[in-house]
Amino acid sequence: MRNIYLKTIVTSLCLFSAFASFSQVELGIIGGPQITSAKYKIEGEDQPTDHKYGVQAGLTMKVPFENNLYFAPAFYYSLKGYKVTFNKGAFPPSDEAINNDTKMHTVETAALLQYDLSKNPNHFFIKGGFAVDLIISGKEQFDVLPRGTVNRNMKFSFGDYGRITASTNVHFGYETKSGLIIFAHYAHGIGSMNNADYGPRIFNRIAGISLGYFLRKNPNVLDTKVIDK
Repeated sequence: MRNIYLKTIVTSLCLFSAFASFSQVELGIIGGPQITSAKYKIEGEDQPTDHKYGVQAGLTMKVPFENNLYFAPAFYYSLKGYKVTFNKGAFPPSDEAINNDTKMHTVETAALLQYDLSKNPNHFFIKGGFAVDLIISGKEQFDVLPRGTVNRNMKFSFGDYGRITASTNVHFGYETKSGLIIFAHYAHGIGSMNNADYGPRIFNRIAGISLGYFLRKNPNVLDTKVIDK
């Protein structure tokens, strides 16, 4: 099973390398803090949740598509998690648990479209699209009365947590002529990370701010300022 996850990561990196070989493609690095939580339901009833702090860091691209529209895939590491208090029991983590605090290390591949709001070298932009994340590992801590606190690795299988989920993503940011970028991002989970029958429905929610820098700017992007003669 681990070979499958490794192949997924290697395949994503190879695709990035292939895109980066084209002269018009801009390749950049991104990273920043984020706040993560989850929409958590047991038998259709919302459970109280709280946020945790995380981080993301990785690679982004900007591939010319049409006019101000670009294909902007991204591949990045994401540290996420959530805290939840249960009104009723459910597995996972345990029918007897009264709460849960999780932390997950994931890698995500995003297929995004970017629209530049101006043709100027310094401009605002918006992005939107979908992402698939692969949970590499996770920890959970929950209380079980009267036995106490349980600390353990999260279990991933067809009858426990699922390793793969999906989300819709929206970005709004600003890009400078020099290649610096800053953007706010939001990810809305659309795939539950629980595989257990009759278990909870868990959808990730993530918001954050990231900085980035294009390592290679597109040489065909023209400076629109007046050229002195």
